[in-house]
Amino acid sequence: MSESNQARQPKHINHQLGPMSCPVNLDDVDLFGAGAQEHWYEMYEILHRESPVLRIAGGGLRPGSDAFVLTKHSDIAMVVKDPDRFTVMGQRRVNEWANQGMTVEEAYETSRNLMTASMVSLRPTQAMYIAHRKELTDPWVGTGAHRHREMIARLANDLVDEWGDFELPRLAEWGDAIVTPFVHGTGLKHELDPDQAADMYRRLEGFQDYIYEHVRAKRLDPRDDMVSFLCDVHYEALDRKLTDLEIAGIVHAMIIGALETTQYALEEQAQLLCEIPGLFDTLRADRTKIKAFTEESLRLRSPTHGLSTRMTSRDEVFSGTEVPAGSLLHLRFGAANVDSDEFSCPHELDLERDGLTRHLAFSAGPRVCPGANLSRIEQQVAWNVLLDRLSSIAYADGNDWRHQPGIMLGTLKLHLAVTRA
Repeated sequence: MSESNQARQPKHINHQLGPMSCPVNLDDVDLFGAGAQEHWYEMYEILHRESPVLRIAGGGLRPGSDAFVLTKHSDIAMVVKDPDRFTVMGQRRVNEWANQGMTVEEAYETSRNLMTASMVSLRPTQAMYIAHRKELTDPWVGTGAHRHREMIARLANDLVDEWGDFELPRLAEWGDAIVTPFVHGTGLKHELDPDQAADMYRRLEGFQDYIYEHVRAKRLDPRDDMVSFLCDVHYEALDRKLTDLEIAGIVHAMIIGALETTQYALEEQAQLLCEIPGLFDTLRADRTKIKAFTEESLRLRSPTHGLSTRMTSRDEVFSGTEVPAGSLLHLRFGAANVDSDEFSCPHELDLERDGLTRHLAFSAGPRVCPGANLSRIEQQVAWNVLLDRLSSIAYADGNDWRHQPGIMLGTLKLHLAVTRA
């Protein structure tokens, strides 16, 4: 099933409302400028055609050095599958702190980030990262994610029952605050100014205490859940149990990786159902196609469009462009997923596409998103529930399809007209 011209029409409205004009040639391409989100896909076509590796002068890690934006699927796939050759930036900083003998508590005082602090003890190296994943997260959000199907279905049904009659949970508000650098950070480094950083910390007040209270409660009364598991598990890589701060860091990571991005995926999937004639009825009649629908939508409208997470450890050549050692790489997953050299008719949603999961919406390789399996299950279960509970879905009045700033594809508001089954 293809995304028809009609499917693309609603999006043109946001092109006129944003501060950036629609790009025509390479000089017009500014992936990180105000309003760029409304034109990313036009920019990707230009970059693929004229400059698949985009040099960002002065954007590197050292004064006067450059950064490079990779847009081709083959280049990005090569990078993410080799963390030894292409240094993981977050891992590099944590490894330096660990080698300095910094404690988890000192790391938290330095970074003000629970996840980063916990990494100093739990996963300061690539080998420890693999152990952390295998022992601590995979049993719940990786290979063990299937255990959550019943809970997800129950919660999805509860949300449908309460539509229009529930308030945003405090945890969701904290989730919004946690991803502030990726939404409001500027440039390819997602940098916050002092006022933005102070506001983020203010909005996160109470978050650490909330997690600690949750951990203490689970230690006293363990249940069949991830936090109870983390309270009790013996981490073989360190030959000990986890501290409260370490558990809080893992919970922090789960919120970053599973809340906002899955939310963006679901709202873009809802838009595709509104835009592609017959798609809703097709899925309602044949639920075996839901997996293909969610995978294709992740490819076509990736929640995270790019991250500046890797550095070259030696001189490299990407798509004919020489990139020196020590260069910062911005991996443009959204562009890779509509690369015509990798995907035929890349702007069409094709439920019969071969190799549905070879997109890079969750990255790939040994550092693939730890929560990818859980997110996939959440999306598939959510749409099974919604297809049970709804007989139609369409755009309501009042949409302008404008997007939030940053590197995630998040629509600022979405009005839908639904009919209950």
